[in-house]
Amino acid sequence: MNHFSRFIFLVTYFIYLSHIALASIVSTGDYNKDFYVTYSPNHINTSVDGRTRSLIFDKESGTEIASKDMYLFGQFDMKIKLIPGNSAGTVVAFYLASGQPNRDEVDFEFLGNVAGKPYTLQTNVYVDGFDDREQRINLWFDPTQDYHTYSILWNLHQIVFMVDWVPIRTYRNHADKGAKYPHWQPMELKMSIWNGEDWATDGGKTKIDWSKAPFVATLGNYKIDACVWKGNARFCRVESENHWWNKGQSSTLTWTQRRLFKWVRKYHLTYDYCMDNQRFQNNMPIECSLPKY
Repeated sequence: MNHFSRFIFLVTYFIYLSHIALASIVSTGDYNKDFYVTYSPNHINTSVDGRTRSLIFDKESGTEIASKDMYLFGQFDMKIKLIPGNSAGTVVAFYLASGQPNRDEVDFEFLGNVAGKPYTLQTNVYVDGFDDREQRINLWFDPTQDYHTYSILWNLHQIVFMVDWVPIRTYRNHADKGAKYPHWQPMELKMSIWNGEDWATDGGKTKIDWSKAPFVATLGNYKIDACVWKGNARFCRVESENHWWNKGQSSTLTWTQRRLFKWVRKYHLTYDYCMDNQRFQNNMPIECSLPKY
């Protein structure tokens, strides 16, 4: 990233810090208190203080954790250090999911690769059970060497995927123009590690090298600044000091965020479903022709 991009990044970061002052953070920072294990508890290691947690994947199983609460709008930040070395065929996911058959879902999926080749970060949005909204980027750093912060901002106006506060993707609420948007179903926050060798690396051509198992992804500090679902959607849809994510300043990208967003799309985007005419036989999803911010 050049000096100008670093400057924009710092401005974006300070904007993020300003949100903290308005926040009503509902997480404790302790994985034992905020999350439960959905399967394979023997594939999870948690630090004594509950502040870090490792997800382990081997031939026997992967694993998954999910938040004890469900949420309708907010911002979700997770520090993750991905699988080092040969991670081909593996998938590490950080996502929101409603769980119903007509589920809504907002996904970060980290697709492993052979040693020396970059991870691919895939994002996707499910609305009312339908997805087909994949985008992929190559990261501008090695995500296995240190923790990096991955964030989902979800509000009445837009979904923003961020990496170290840099917006890499938006999905706007264009429901008034016929595009579907997740705004009714509350969702859990989940993290998982699993076998995706039939598609994740080189379209499934590169398989998992089990001699490199176990594969370990480590979760660090996290923050959930969101509206806890209590059964009444109206409560989560209002604008208030605590619900800063629904206020006007979060309804679109700022000028600095737009500059960074364009930088990511120009230099790091490798796939966008909105550019795949062959896949959709020139009948593109309606949101592809609508503004990104």
